[in-house]
Amino acid sequence: MRITLIGAGRVATQLAKALHTQHQIVQVYSRNLQHAQRVADKVHTQAINQVEQLNSQTDLVIIAVSDQAIEPIIQSIKTYLPQCLIVHTSGSTALSIIEHHHKRAGVFYPLQTFSFEREVNWSETPLFVEASQQQDVELLTTLANSLSNNVYQYSSKQRQTLHLAAVFACNFSNYCYDMAKQIVDAEQVDFSLLYPLILETAEKATHNNPQQMQTGPAMRGDQIILNLHTQLLAAFNRADLAQVYALMSEGICKRHHVG
Repeated sequence: MRITLIGAGRVATQLAKALHTQHQIVQVYSRNLQHAQRVADKVHTQAINQVEQLNSQTDLVIIAVSDQAIEPIIQSIKTYLPQCLIVHTSGSTALSIIEHHHKRAGVFYPLQTFSFEREVNWSETPLFVEASQQQDVELLTTLANSLSNNVYQYSSKQRQTLHLAAVFACNFSNYCYDMAKQIVDAEQVDFSLLYPLILETAEKATHNNPQQMQTGPAMRGDQIILNLHTQLLAAFNRADLAQVYALMSEGICKRHHVG
């Protein structure tokens, strides 16, 4: 398949490298030519920074940019790609955003956290496809199957709900790790001592109902420890962490009918 990538960030970079092994990357577009070139060099293709340079002889255009940039991008490229299937990779943006401007619209959403530094295990990454035309659903499903063993056809509403859950499971949990590191750093304690606990918690959550795996002082209703932790955070002069601690402890208590 001939594929053009719009964007040069984390998602675009990882998709380009993965798709390049089985498909032809026609072009990589970014408003910043240096960024486009960085991705293009990895997959031996042309980097461009002007929409007028887009090659219409492509089968699929993948828009991998921030959510707020998707619609402006579609408006700027649709004239140059009238027959192409155009998709975005967003978890929260509806299919209709493209449908309003282009007949052949789709979604190609990988449920994963991306970085430039770490390679992606695509075979285990869930991929979600959606399209306005059945033939394009089939095309995207075939493409997804060339990367992943876990391919699903989800509606925009289902995908948006999943993305919201992913923010809790990934972004918020990572912020909890960040807060934990700030706490131990304050007393020069090695953060790596928490690694086995972090890994065991994630392992249990993927094999059991997370509600049933809950532990800790809030779960036990241990007010003495809850008060001690609140005092420690006050001593650190970290009202921000104390607020998060109180909110999450309260949520755990309510969830488990404690107190």
